[in-house]
Amino acid sequence: MRAVFLDRYALNPGDLDTTRTVTLCDEVDFYDRTETFEDTVKRIGNAEIVVTNKAPITREVLEACPNIKYVTVTATGYNIIDLDACRDHGVIASNVPGYSTASVSQHIFALLLEITNHVSDHSAAVSRGRWQECPDYTFSVSKLSELDGKTMGFIGMGAIGSRAARIAQALGMKAVCYHSRSHVDGVDHLSLDELLAVSDIVSLCCPVTAENQNLINRDTIAKMKDGAILINTARGGLIDEEALAEALHSGKIYAAGLDVLKTEPPKNSSPLINAPNCYITPHIAWAPRETRARLLWETEENILAFLRGEKRNCVN
Repeated sequence: MRAVFLDRYALNPGDLDTTRTVTLCDEVDFYDRTETFEDTVKRIGNAEIVVTNKAPITREVLEACPNIKYVTVTATGYNIIDLDACRDHGVIASNVPGYSTASVSQHIFALLLEITNHVSDHSAAVSRGRWQECPDYTFSVSKLSELDGKTMGFIGMGAIGSRAARIAQALGMKAVCYHSRSHVDGVDHLSLDELLAVSDIVSLCCPVTAENQNLINRDTIAKMKDGAILINTARGGLIDEEALAEALHSGKIYAAGLDVLKTEPPKNSSPLINAPNCYITPHIAWAPRETRARLLWETEENILAFLRGEKRNCVN
Protein backbone atom coordinates (compact mmCIF):
# COMPACT_ATOMS: atom_id res chain seq x y z
CA MET A 1 0.00 0.00 0.00
CA ARG A 2 1.36 3.42 -1.00
CA ALA A 3 0.36 6.84 0.36
CA VAL A 4 1.27 10.28 -0.94
CA PHE A 5 1.11 13.63 0.85
CA LEU A 6 0.60 16.23 -1.88
CA ASP A 7 1.15 19.42 0.11
CA ARG A 8 2.84 18.76 3.40
CA TYR A 9 4.35 22.19 3.99
CA ALA A 10 1.32 23.98 5.45
CA LEU A 11 0.76 21.14 7.91
CA ASN A 12 4.39 20.46 8.67
CA PRO A 13 7.07 22.96 7.62
CA GLY A 14 9.59 20.80 9.47
CA ASP A 15 8.70 21.10 13.15
CA LEU A 16 6.52 17.99 13.51
CA ASP A 17 7.69 14.42 14.01
CA THR A 18 6.68 12.15 11.12
CA THR A 19 8.18 8.96 12.55
CA ARG A 20 4.72 7.47 12.96
CA THR A 21 3.54 8.76 9.58
CA VAL A 22 6.17 6.93 7.55
CA THR A 23 5.21 3.59 9.15
CA LEU A 24 1.57 3.78 8.09
CA CYS A 25 2.11 2.15 4.70
CA ASP A 26 4.73 0.22 2.78
CA GLU A 27 5.65 3.49 1.05
CA VAL A 28 4.88 7.10 1.99
CA ASP A 29 5.92 9.96 -0.28
CA PHE A 30 5.92 13.62 0.77
CA TYR A 31 5.72 16.73 -1.39
CA ASP A 32 5.75 20.21 0.11
CA ARG A 33 3.43 21.68 -2.54
CA THR A 34 1.58 20.36 -5.56
CA GLU A 35 0.17 23.15 -7.68
CA THR A 36 -0.76 21.70 -11.09
CA PHE A 37 -3.01 18.94 -12.35
CA GLU A 38 -0.06 17.34 -14.13
CA ASP A 39 2.03 17.21 -10.96
CA THR A 40 -0.94 15.90 -8.97
CA VAL A 41 -1.44 12.99 -11.34
CA LYS A 42 2.29 12.26 -11.65
CA ARG A 43 2.89 12.27 -7.92
CA ILE A 44 -0.13 10.16 -7.07
CA GLY A 45 0.74 7.62 -9.74
CA ASN A 46 -0.26 4.18 -8.43
CA ALA A 47 -0.91 5.32 -4.83
CA GLU A 48 -3.99 4.00 -3.07
CA ILE A 49 -4.04 6.70 -0.36
CA VAL A 50 -3.91 10.44 -1.05
CA VAL A 51 -3.46 13.15 1.60
CA THR A 52 -4.17 16.68 0.43
CA ASN A 53 -4.73 20.17 1.76
CA LYS A 54 -4.95 22.52 -1.22
CA ALA A 55 -4.39 20.24 -4.25
CA PRO A 56 -7.86 19.49 -5.70
CA ILE A 57 -8.94 15.90 -6.08
CA THR A 58 -11.26 16.17 -9.06
CA ARG A 59 -13.02 13.65 -11.25
CA GLU A 60 -10.20 14.05 -13.76
CA VAL A 61 -7.60 13.19 -11.12
CA LEU A 62 -9.54 10.10 -10.06
CA GLU A 63 -9.89 8.97 -13.67
CA ALA A 64 -6.17 9.46 -14.29
CA CYS A 65 -5.22 7.62 -11.08
CA PRO A 66 -7.52 4.58 -10.89
CA ASN A 67 -5.63 2.99 -7.97
CA ILE A 68 -6.91 5.63 -5.50
CA LYS A 69 -9.02 4.03 -2.79
CA TYR A 70 -8.94 6.69 -0.09
CA VAL A 71 -8.54 10.49 0.11
CA THR A 72 -8.19 12.49 3.32
CA VAL A 73 -7.84 16.24 3.64
CA THR A 74 -5.67 17.81 6.34
CA ALA A 75 -8.40 20.31 7.17
CA THR A 76 -12.00 20.48 8.28
CA GLY A 77 -13.28 21.92 4.99
CA TYR A 78 -13.30 19.43 2.11
CA ASN A 79 -14.57 21.50 -0.82
CA ILE A 80 -11.42 20.63 -2.81
CA ILE A 81 -12.57 17.01 -3.05
CA ASP A 82 -15.19 16.10 -5.66
CA LEU A 83 -17.37 13.92 -3.45
CA ASP A 84 -19.69 12.85 -6.26
CA ALA A 85 -16.71 11.65 -8.28
CA CYS A 86 -15.37 9.82 -5.22
CA ARG A 87 -18.69 7.99 -4.85
CA ASP A 88 -18.71 7.10 -8.52
CA HIS A 89 -15.20 5.65 -8.27
CA GLY A 90 -15.73 3.91 -4.93
CA VAL A 91 -13.26 6.20 -3.16
CA ILE A 92 -13.71 6.96 0.55
CA ALA A 93 -13.08 10.58 1.56
CA SER A 94 -12.52 11.98 5.03
CA ASN A 95 -11.58 15.18 6.85
CA VAL A 96 -10.39 16.23 10.32
CA PRO A 97 -13.17 18.04 12.19
CA GLY A 98 -12.60 20.03 15.35
CA TYR A 99 -8.81 20.03 15.45
CA SER A 100 -8.51 23.85 15.45
CA THR A 101 -11.37 24.82 17.77
CA ALA A 102 -9.07 26.06 20.53
CA SER A 103 -6.61 27.92 18.32
CA VAL A 104 -9.19 29.65 16.12
CA SER A 105 -11.19 30.74 19.16
CA GLN A 106 -7.98 32.13 20.63
CA HIS A 107 -7.19 34.00 17.42
CA ILE A 108 -10.61 35.67 17.39
CA PHE A 109 -9.62 37.40 20.61
CA ALA A 110 -6.04 38.01 19.52
CA LEU A 111 -7.48 40.12 16.70
CA LEU A 112 -10.10 41.73 18.91
CA LEU A 113 -7.65 42.64 21.68
CA GLU A 114 -5.23 44.12 19.18
CA ILE A 115 -8.06 46.36 17.98
CA THR A 116 -9.13 47.39 21.49
CA ASN A 117 -5.73 47.55 23.23
CA HIS A 118 -3.25 48.17 20.38
CA VAL A 119 -0.49 46.24 22.10
CA SER A 120 1.77 46.26 19.02
CA ASP A 121 1.39 50.05 18.51
CA HIS A 122 2.30 50.82 22.10
CA SER A 123 5.18 48.35 22.19
CA ALA A 124 6.58 49.87 18.99
CA ALA A 125 6.25 53.38 20.45
CA VAL A 126 8.18 52.36 23.55
CA SER A 127 10.89 50.80 21.37
CA ARG A 128 11.17 54.09 19.48
CA GLY A 129 11.81 55.95 22.76
CA ARG A 130 8.40 57.56 23.16
CA TRP A 131 7.96 56.54 26.80
CA GLN A 132 11.44 57.62 27.74
CA GLU A 133 10.67 61.11 26.41
CA CYS A 134 7.20 61.29 27.95
CA PRO A 135 6.77 63.91 30.75
CA ASP A 136 4.08 61.75 32.36
CA TYR A 137 4.18 58.19 33.67
CA THR A 138 2.00 56.98 30.80
CA PHE A 139 0.91 57.82 27.28
CA SER A 140 -1.41 56.45 24.60
CA VAL A 141 -0.87 56.40 20.85
CA SER A 142 -4.18 54.78 19.87
CA LYS A 143 -7.76 54.69 21.08
CA LEU A 144 -8.25 52.14 23.86
CA SER A 145 -11.61 50.54 24.64
CA GLU A 146 -12.98 48.16 27.25
CA LEU A 147 -14.85 45.01 26.31
CA ASP A 148 -16.76 44.56 29.56
CA GLY A 149 -20.45 45.26 28.99
CA LYS A 150 -20.24 45.07 25.20
CA THR A 151 -22.35 42.72 23.07
CA MET A 152 -20.57 40.22 20.83
CA GLY A 153 -22.59 38.57 18.10
CA PHE A 154 -21.59 35.25 16.57
CA ILE A 155 -22.80 34.36 13.10
CA GLY A 156 -22.56 30.60 13.25
CA MET A 157 -22.20 28.80 16.55
CA GLY A 158 -20.68 25.40 16.13
CA ALA A 159 -17.67 24.28 18.14
CA ILE A 160 -15.59 27.42 17.49
CA GLY A 161 -18.43 29.89 17.97
CA SER A 162 -19.52 28.18 21.18
CA ARG A 163 -16.03 28.25 22.67
CA ALA A 164 -15.53 31.87 21.63
CA ALA A 165 -18.89 32.83 23.12
CA ARG A 166 -17.81 31.44 26.49
CA ILE A 167 -14.58 33.45 26.26
CA ALA A 168 -16.63 36.56 25.49
CA GLN A 169 -18.75 35.92 28.55
CA ALA A 170 -15.64 35.46 30.68
CA LEU A 171 -14.51 38.92 29.55
CA GLY A 172 -17.79 40.41 30.75
CA MET A 173 -19.53 40.61 27.40
CA LYS A 174 -23.03 39.55 26.46
CA ALA A 175 -22.93 36.92 23.72
CA VAL A 176 -25.68 36.53 21.13
CA CYS A 177 -25.82 34.28 18.08
CA TYR A 178 -27.45 33.61 14.75
CA HIS A 179 -27.66 30.13 13.20
CA SER A 180 -26.52 27.98 16.09
CA ARG A 181 -25.78 24.25 16.16
CA SER A 182 -24.85 24.35 19.84
CA HIS A 183 -26.24 25.56 23.14
CA VAL A 184 -24.29 27.85 25.42
CA ASP A 185 -25.91 29.06 28.63
CA GLY A 186 -26.75 32.75 28.55
CA VAL A 187 -26.45 33.13 24.77
CA ASP A 188 -29.54 34.57 23.11
CA HIS A 189 -30.53 33.31 19.65
CA LEU A 190 -31.48 36.18 17.35
CA SER A 191 -32.36 36.75 13.73
CA LEU A 192 -29.52 38.07 11.58
CA ASP A 193 -30.99 41.57 11.48
CA GLU A 194 -31.44 41.59 15.25
CA LEU A 195 -27.87 40.44 15.83
CA LEU A 196 -26.41 43.08 13.52
CA ALA A 197 -28.44 45.81 15.22
CA VAL A 198 -27.35 45.05 18.78
CA SER A 199 -23.75 43.79 18.41
CA ASP A 200 -20.74 45.95 19.19
CA ILE A 201 -18.59 43.16 17.76
CA VAL A 202 -19.64 40.71 15.05
CA SER A 203 -17.63 37.50 14.65
CA LEU A 204 -18.04 35.25 11.62
CA CYS A 205 -17.78 31.59 12.64
CA CYS A 206 -19.62 29.81 9.82
CA PRO A 207 -18.61 27.99 6.64
CA VAL A 208 -19.10 29.75 3.31
CA THR A 209 -21.89 28.33 1.15
CA ALA A 210 -23.68 29.29 -2.04
CA GLU A 211 -26.39 30.85 0.14
CA ASN A 212 -24.18 33.05 2.34
CA GLN A 213 -21.54 34.28 -0.12
CA ASN A 214 -20.93 37.98 0.63
CA LEU A 215 -23.09 37.76 3.74
CA ILE A 216 -21.39 40.93 4.94
CA ASN A 217 -22.28 43.41 2.21
CA ARG A 218 -23.53 46.99 1.86
CA ASP A 219 -27.04 46.04 3.01
CA THR A 220 -25.99 44.05 6.08
CA ILE A 221 -23.31 46.59 7.01
CA ALA A 222 -25.98 49.31 6.96
CA LYS A 223 -27.87 47.31 9.60
CA MET A 224 -24.87 47.17 11.94
CA LYS A 225 -24.19 49.55 14.79
CA ASP A 226 -22.19 52.62 13.86
CA GLY A 227 -18.59 51.99 14.89
CA ALA A 228 -18.98 48.22 15.22
CA ILE A 229 -16.02 45.84 14.98
CA LEU A 230 -16.01 42.90 12.53
CA ILE A 231 -13.93 39.74 13.06
CA ASN A 232 -13.56 37.01 10.43
CA THR A 233 -11.58 33.84 11.11
CA ALA A 234 -13.89 31.69 8.96
CA ARG A 235 -13.77 32.20 5.18
CA GLY A 236 -13.00 35.23 3.05
CA GLY A 237 -15.98 34.58 0.78
CA LEU A 238 -18.34 35.66 3.56
CA ILE A 239 -17.39 39.32 3.01
CA ASP A 240 -17.90 41.72 0.11
CA GLU A 241 -14.43 43.24 0.41
CA GLU A 242 -15.29 46.41 -1.51
CA ALA A 243 -18.23 47.06 0.79
CA LEU A 244 -16.19 46.48 3.94
CA ALA A 245 -13.39 48.73 2.68
CA GLU A 246 -15.91 51.50 2.06
CA ALA A 247 -17.33 51.05 5.56
CA LEU A 248 -13.86 51.23 7.12
CA HIS A 249 -13.02 54.40 5.18
CA SER A 250 -16.30 56.03 6.20
CA GLY A 251 -16.07 54.92 9.83
CA LYS A 252 -19.34 52.99 9.72
CA ILE A 253 -17.20 50.00 10.74
CA TYR A 254 -14.62 51.10 13.31
CA ALA A 255 -12.25 48.23 12.70
CA ALA A 256 -11.96 44.77 11.17
CA GLY A 257 -9.80 41.84 12.27
CA LEU A 258 -9.40 39.33 9.46
CA ASP A 259 -7.48 36.08 9.21
CA VAL A 260 -8.97 35.19 5.81
CA LEU A 261 -9.48 36.95 2.49
CA LYS A 262 -11.26 36.00 -0.72
CA THR A 263 -7.96 35.50 -2.55
CA GLU A 264 -5.04 34.04 -0.62
CA PRO A 265 -2.34 35.24 -0.89
CA PRO A 266 -4.00 38.56 -1.83
CA LYS A 267 -1.21 39.79 -4.15
CA ASN A 268 -2.50 43.37 -3.63
CA SER A 269 -5.86 42.37 -5.09
CA SER A 270 -7.88 43.06 -1.96
CA PRO A 271 -9.14 46.59 -1.21
CA LEU A 272 -8.77 45.70 2.47
CA ILE A 273 -4.96 45.57 2.43
CA ASN A 274 -4.61 49.33 2.93
CA ALA A 275 -8.00 50.09 4.46
CA PRO A 276 -7.91 52.04 7.75
CA ASN A 277 -8.16 50.07 11.00
CA CYS A 278 -8.02 46.78 9.15
CA TYR A 279 -5.89 44.15 10.88
CA ILE A 280 -5.06 41.19 8.63
CA THR A 281 -3.17 38.03 9.55
CA PRO A 282 -2.15 35.46 6.90
CA HIS A 283 -4.63 32.64 7.61
CA ILE A 284 -2.79 31.51 10.74
CA ALA A 285 -5.59 30.94 13.25
CA TRP A 286 -5.26 27.19 12.70
CA ALA A 287 -1.47 27.11 12.66
CA PRO A 288 -0.01 26.85 16.20
CA ARG A 289 2.34 23.89 16.46
CA GLU A 290 0.09 22.13 18.97
CA THR A 291 -2.86 22.47 16.61
CA ARG A 292 -0.94 21.12 13.62
CA ALA A 293 0.38 18.22 15.69
CA ARG A 294 -3.21 17.35 16.55
CA LEU A 295 -4.13 17.60 12.87
CA LEU A 296 -1.29 15.26 11.86
CA TRP A 297 -2.24 12.74 14.54
CA GLU A 298 -5.90 12.76 13.48
CA THR A 299 -4.90 12.38 9.83
CA GLU A 300 -2.80 9.36 10.76
CA GLU A 301 -5.74 7.93 12.71
CA ASN A 302 -7.99 8.43 9.66
CA ILE A 303 -5.54 6.47 7.51
CA LEU A 304 -5.16 3.69 10.09
CA ALA A 305 -8.94 3.37 10.30
CA PHE A 306 -9.16 3.03 6.52
CA LEU A 307 -6.47 0.33 6.56
CA ARG A 308 -8.53 -1.54 9.17
CA GLY A 309 -11.60 -1.33 6.95
CA GLU A 310 -13.27 1.28 9.15
CA LYS A 311 -14.78 4.64 8.13
CA ARG A 312 -13.56 7.44 10.36
CA ASN A 313 -14.58 11.08 9.76
CA CYS A 314 -16.01 9.98 6.42
CA VAL A 315 -17.59 12.84 4.46
CA ASN A 316 -19.07 10.85 1.56
